[in-house]
Amino acid sequence: MDTANQDINLNSPNKGLGTNDLSDVPVEGAVGNAERTLPPGMTEEEAEELRTELTKVEEEIVTLRQVLSAKEKHSTELKRKLGLSPLVELKQNLTKGWQDVQTSNAYVRTTERLSQWNENVIGSDLYLSAAATLDDIAQSEAYKKTQETLSQAGQKTSAAFSTMGTAISRKLGDMRNSTTFKSFEDKVGNMKTKVVGPRANGEELQSPEETNPVQDNAPF
Repeated sequence: MDTANQDINLNSPNKGLGTNDLSDVPVEGAVGNAERTLPPGMTEEEAEELRTELTKVEEEIVTLRQVLSAKEKHSTELKRKLGLSPLVELKQNLTKGWQDVQTSNAYVRTTERLSQWNENVIGSDLYLSAAATLDDIAQSEAYKKTQETLSQAGQKTSAAFSTMGTAISRKLGDMRNSTTFKSFEDKVGNMKTKVVGPRANGEELQSPEETNPVQDNAPF
């Protein structure tokens, strides 16, 4: 090993390194002392003043965020104690918002314009002419005749339906009282007796003893 290129100072941080290697070791403070790029026309004093102001503003932003977070937590706690649920709060906000809209200048001006427009329409010659035309139509003989014709047609239709219902009821009554219907009804009754038996028709079944009574003096 070439001792001429070695650092003989045992306390040196570069011991063991050759003199050729010292050029690669960064010199402390070289970066810090490098000149910063400044905008055109700005001095170092002005830039330092702006950096100081920016630092203060960022610190104030952090402080305000912390204060806002604390206030929001306190507000939530107060609402919880008052029993204000999110739904109730939303309803109150909507009500207040609608009240604010109604009292706003834009809403008041729009309402006034609509009212004025309505008055202008009602007072216009076209509206008055149309209203007068409708009144004339309602008072005309053709309109009255048409109304009377429709009324009479409705009454005749109601009377026709009533007459038809009465005729159907009478026809059904005549059919029920006819000999053919009664004969058919008797046949259905007899068929039911044969299929179901007399008990289903309210009759009691007779026991074999009642049907064939035992004779006391039967021959041996």
